[in-house]
Amino acid sequence: LVRKPEKVCWVEAAGTVRDGLRAYTALHYLSHVSPGKTVLVMDGASPFGTIAIQLAQHRGAKVISTAYSLEDKQYLERLRLPVARVIDVSNGKIDVAESCLEETGGLGVDIVIDAGVKLYSAEDESASRSQLLPHKHDIITLLGVGGHWITTEKNLQLDPPDSHSLFLKGATVSFLNDEIWNLSNAQQGKYLYILLMIPILEDIMEKLSSNIFRPQLDEPIPLYEARVSMEIVQKNQARKRQVIQF
Repeated sequence: LVRKPEKVCWVEAAGTVRDGLRAYTALHYLSHVSPGKTVLVMDGASPFGTIAIQLAQHRGAKVISTAYSLEDKQYLERLRLPVARVIDVSNGKIDVAESCLEETGGLGVDIVIDAGVKLYSAEDESASRSQLLPHKHDIITLLGVGGHWITTEKNLQLDPPDSHSLFLKGATVSFLNDEIWNLSNAQQGKYLYILLMIPILEDIMEKLSSNIFRPQLDEPIPLYEARVSMEIVQKNQARKRQVIQF
């Protein structure tokens, strides 16, 4: 539970708190973002990507993002603080690794937050959206020395050559699991400690109140349409955060 500031409406509060917590977990607990770091946020126009970009920028990081469509690219370019570079991968002809290395002078990025990765060759991928995802080798290539790869890919498989490349870079791979704090009694104490020292949930609401966070929200959905909305979300067809309004 967290107190809602008066300036924040209920829909924005409900649509921001979970993505805000995920962004804090990825950028603070898993990768320790700091000023001067370069962060690559894959699919930056997604609800989570939007919050992650804004939090990284607020912490002084340089942000690069990928866009899956022209609409996504235009949305990212209209953000209050534009990202350093938007990589439009919608036509499948842009090399993400090459673009990131070019943007960083060949050094690679410090932090990568993916939105899934391509595990197999293109002919093995059936869904059109998955064809836009970077291959795991691309992520490893664009990652800088001492970099952090935060992945949402629960079935990630790293072969010995992949591990060797990460070893040579001294890089780390972390999994962004939304429910991790609820799964381990030992970690709950650490989470409570973080909340006491850095009141994350209150900070999310404060940033929302001061317009540092602007969520990517769809129109509020009435309760009688909740089932349809849930089916859309489960099929990964929702491009904005869905909020049910009672």
